[in-house]
This record gives sequence, C-alpha cells and structure tokens, in this order.
Amino acid sequence: MLDNTHEDWKSRAAGLTFRGQAFIDGKFTDAASGKTFDSINPATGAVLTPVAECDEEDVNRAVAAGRVAFEDGRWSRMAPGDRKTVMLKLADLIRENLEEMALLDSLDMGKLVTDAVTIDAPGSAHFFQWYAEAIDKVYDEVAPTGPGDLALVSRVPLGVVGAVTPWNFPLDMATWKAAAALAAGNSVVLKPAEQSPLSALRLAELAAEAGVPDGVFNVVPGFGVTAGKALGLHMDVDCLAFTGSTAIGKMFMQYSGQSNLKQVWPETGGKSPNLVFADCEDLDAAADMAAFGIFFNQGEVCSANSRLYVERSIKDAFVEKMIARAQAMQPGDPLDPTSKMGAIVDEKQTQGIMRFVEEGKKTANLVTGGERVTVEGKGCFVQPTIFDDVAHDNPLARDEIFGPVLSVIPFDTEEQAVAMANDSIYGLAASVWTDNLSRACRVSDKLMAGSVSVNTVDALSAMTPFGGMKQSGFGRDLSLHSLEKYTALKTTWIKYQA
Repeated sequence: MLDNTHEDWKSRAAGLTFRGQAFIDGKFTDAASGKTFDSINPATGAVLTPVAECDEEDVNRAVAAGRVAFEDGRWSRMAPGDRKTVMLKLADLIRENLEEMALLDSLDMGKLVTDAVTIDAPGSAHFFQWYAEAIDKVYDEVAPTGPGDLALVSRVPLGVVGAVTPWNFPLDMATWKAAAALAAGNSVVLKPAEQSPLSALRLAELAAEAGVPDGVFNVVPGFGVTAGKALGLHMDVDCLAFTGSTAIGKMFMQYSGQSNLKQVWPETGGKSPNLVFADCEDLDAAADMAAFGIFFNQGEVCSANSRLYVERSIKDAFVEKMIARAQAMQPGDPLDPTSKMGAIVDEKQTQGIMRFVEEGKKTANLVTGGERVTVEGKGCFVQPTIFDDVAHDNPLARDEIFGPVLSVIPFDTEEQAVAMANDSIYGLAASVWTDNLSRACRVSDKLMAGSVSVNTVDALSAMTPFGGMKQSGFGRDLSLHSLEKYTALKTTWIKYQA
C-alpha cells in the first residue's frame, strides 16, 4: 500500500462504494424525514454521495435502540472476554480494509491519503485493539472495612453514550470515543461531523460484521443544530463526549443543564505554544517538528503548535529554517503521494482562514505563503503561511485559526516565554525545545497545558491521556483514564456477620 502511485490511489477512489444512510439498530436506514445532504470532496468540489440528514426523530430511534440493547445486556453484561474478542475482530477488520478507510477520510475532508493510510486508519485499529485488551485487565476494588462487612467498589457502564466528533480526524476521533465507551459496556450513538461522515458509517458496518450486537453502535449523520442538539438535550442519553470548538462545547454544557444533567466531557479548542530556547542544540530537528506541528493535516489540528516562541538571539536564523520548510510543503492533490499538504475541509473553513491571513497582512510581517491556491484549477487549498514578529495580543496569536498559519513571537527570558505561553484562554498542549534538563522540567511544570512535549511536538499514545485545561475543556481521551468518564462508581456493601 505504501508503494501506491497517484494513479493507483485515483483508481481505488473511483471504485469506492459510499454508505450514506444512517446506521440504527444494526441496519442502514434513511433519515425519517427522507432528507439528505451532499458529502463533497474539498479537493475537487465533486459530490461524493448524498448522506442521510438525521434530526431529532432519528436520534430518538438510535437512543431507544441503544437503551434496549443496554438494558437487555446483550453487550453491557456480555462476558468481558467475549466483548474483547469482538473488539479485537473489529480492529482486524479495520486493518483488512485499511486503504478503503484511508480513502474515505481523504476524499471526505481533504487529508493526505498517505497520512490517512499510515497514521489515521492504523491508529484506529490500534486503539480498538488496545481497549479490547484492557477489558479483562481492569479490576474493581474491595474497600478496607471492619469484620463482618464486605464493601465492593465497581466501575459500571453508564448506559447510552452520545459522541459528537469533529471533521479533522473523522475515523480517529470516532474511535477515541467509541472504543473506550464500548469497552466499558455502553451503547453508543455517534454523530459525526457533517463535513466527514463516511468513515464513521463504514466503521459501523465493520462493527456489525465483527459481532457488535444490533443497537449497541449507532451512527446518525446530520447537522449540529439538529442531530447534535437532539443528542445534547436527550433525556435518555447518560453521557456525551464531544470534540470540537470551545463555543459548541459550551452549548453542550448548557444542554446538559436544560435536560437530565448528563455528564458532558468536552475536548475543545487550542492555540498551542511551541517554545524554542537558544540552548536547543539541534535546531534543524526543532524546525522540522515545528513545521510538522503546524502544517500537518493542513493545520486542522486542535493541538496544532500555532504559536512559535523563539529566543531572540536565534529567532532570525530559526525563521529562515521555517520558511524553507514551509516552502517545501506546498499543497497538492491529497491522493498524490508526493503532495505535502492536502485540502482544507470546505469552502467555509477556507474563507475563515483567509480572513485571518488578510487581516494579519496588515498587522504582522508575512514571510511566506498567505495565498489561497488551486490544484488543477479546483479545490480548497491554502499555502503554508508564516507571520514573523507577531504582537502577542494580535488575533493571529490569540484565536484558533485551524489552518496552516504560524505566528512567530520572539522572547528574551524564560519567564517571559512562559508568561506569554500561558496567557491564553486555551490550555490543550505545549512544546518545549531545550537541552537543559533543569529548564525542561522547570518550564514544563509551569506551562498550563494538558500535554507538554519536550524536544518533540504533540506526543500522544494510547497509554497517555489527551485533553486540556482552561477553555480547551476537561475531557480526556486515550489511556485507561478515559474509561472513567464512561463508567460510574458503584458501591455494594454486604453485611455478612452481625
């Protein structure tokens, strides 16, 4: 698969069959209203397929199916080893269909197919396998009571979990929510982003093939103002996991208060700082990773290292390194293995990015990029863009752009760098580059972020939790800790001797 040419990928893409119906109670079905919306390839503007436009009635059907499945125990009370076997089979099926899953995400939202087939799709299989293996290795507790008493503390599934996922990593984000929720024994109703629903629908089909019982995993494509809101307000949804913008995360918190006080776990916006100190010996490695940290996935990453703080004594030389790397990462056809960046997800997002760029040209020093481009006369593409000497209070350095736009800000002292890095409403991730161990530990301790990567960027693993602080939300994906948000602590106290 890694040797596929541009023509190979285009040929495979042309042969794909798209699933556009909702998946409810074990079968594909039209939206109750009969409405559809178009899934559009942002690289070409071509319509891929009509997709069911689910609304409140469809969400009600999916939640009801999930509730019945949960209450009768077909999954929630299945033996842990049997649940593990099913989820391991699902991981295997993702691997068997790796190229298809990668193509679905590439065509649907514009990411490079080479990234999707080497990072996203294999990662999703890995996460399902990882949580499957955790199912029969997480133990409950016995509390230290007095003689004659036995107090058992168990983690029990919540019931029906709603999951609302973003468009930038369609398969990965669906997996981060669903794998942990399913491993814990819950039913899941997934509302994928309307810009990129296709891989989630195929995932549901693979889950059924693996043996996930009917009603346990449902997918309701649709718009946030209808299907998403219906999930948020539903009185029979026990928990809602969300990844997306801070503004929408706040809305789901409100929906919880307006309905049944369901748990809401938001992982929201970011404006991650990347601090490069002069005592970093390998500045080429730092520049390589700084470019990756902002231009990977077209900058459409919640934890993208979009604020680059560089010690003033090395700033000009480092910016030259960054310019060279940006100019070598021009966007191209996402199906072309030689392309270094793909397409922006849609026209609305492209225009939003360009508004930031055009305003930035008036207030900061544009050193490379800054233009919208096309590939073969089509598509939503933006050049990798760098602004130098950005004022710390400039919107370029304050707001989440969610595109390939980097703001470079010089600093003179460690204290100044940390203060500027923390002076943000966000606290999702941060990076530090230094060969001074004391400084690495000292600065990492002071940075207000859910993850701090030292001498790398955006490090993550199934073994470590991912999530933020401040207005980046407080939900955590990945690691055994994510099982906590899909379970409740239950105490069973047995008095066996008077």
